[in-house]
Amino acid sequence: MAARIYQNPRNAMQSGRALSDRWMLQFEPSEARKPDPLTGWAGSGDTQRQVELAFDSCDAAKAYADKHAIDYVIIPTPEKKLKLQAYADNFR
Repeated sequence: MAARIYQNPRNAMQSGRALSDRWMLQFEPSEARKPDPLTGWAGSGDTQRQVELAFDSCDAAKAYADKHAIDYVIIPTPEKKLKLQAYADNFR
């Protein structure tokens, strides 16, 4: 069983920083999704795909994974790039 540990990203529609400091542990899919012949919806028998665990820090997520013998990969948080511009720049 493998998992990803990453910091919860901010929503594109969100200007605040609420819940962006949480770390998530999400299990890697163990089987591919396949279309249902009757409805055409994609699905699989993998129930671990539905599980997401939230932690207050990266160390807490790592400790949980180590305690339960879960292999994990830590995805680093990308740098925050600010694009500073004035309203007047739209008219140049």
